[in-house]
Amino acid sequence: MAKLDEERTERNFRITNNNAVDMHVGKRVRLRRTLLGMSQEQLGTELNITFQQVQKYERGANRISASRLWDIGQILDVPINYFFDDMTENTMQSSPRRVSRGGEILDLADQQIKDPMARRETLELVRTYYSIEKPLVRKRISEMVKSIATTLAGE
Repeated sequence: MAKLDEERTERNFRITNNNAVDMHVGKRVRLRRTLLGMSQEQLGTELNITFQQVQKYERGANRISASRLWDIGQILDVPINYFFDDMTENTMQSSPRRVSRGGEILDLADQQIKDPMARRETLELVRTYYSIEKPLVRKRISEMVKSIATTLAGE
């Protein structure tokens, strides 16, 4: 009986805390905010909340309500579906509805480390790339990087 109670407690925790879908949405908020060069404090000011609350949203520690997500989309100039783009099947399987029905609980920490889009290095590279105003120069840089990657992969 104690084991069953422990499993229910873990399942309820995964429904309401650090749920994979909430973490994905938060990651997408962070990605877009960073690509725009906006700080957590600036986003918080626009939303009339603290930067700590923005941090919690971005980590998935706190859920973002529908109306707040709408505001965030307006501020970051993206449609609502942007926050759900690129969601993996594993993340979809971790929705609160599925977890409450006894769905699989995933190790999300491993997933985040492997995601190159979650790395600061990637965000800085993309922001710097798009700061180059001339499209032709950006295209040539992109081609150069692809060429180097292909060459290194062939070694």
